[in-house]
Amino acid sequence: MAFYRKNIGTAQGIGRLTLGILAAAASIQLLDTELAIAGAALGVSFALTGIVGYCPMCAMAGIGKKRGG
Repeated sequence: MAFYRKNIGTAQGIGRLTLGILAAAASIQLLDTELAIAGAALGVSFALTGIVGYCPMCAMAGIGKKRGG
């Protein structure tokens, strides 16, 4: 049971998941500093929004899937 209303669609979720994983992997591979940890954390959080289907920033900005018709 989810306590939130999904605000990103399937295609956007797949894109977020893919780009999040790529960003995390590239950050770890290319950077050899503490910045790599921050970049990987951002990539993972981006991927998680794709898995869960909810983006807090999109909710605050009023951006989301259109409901009804």
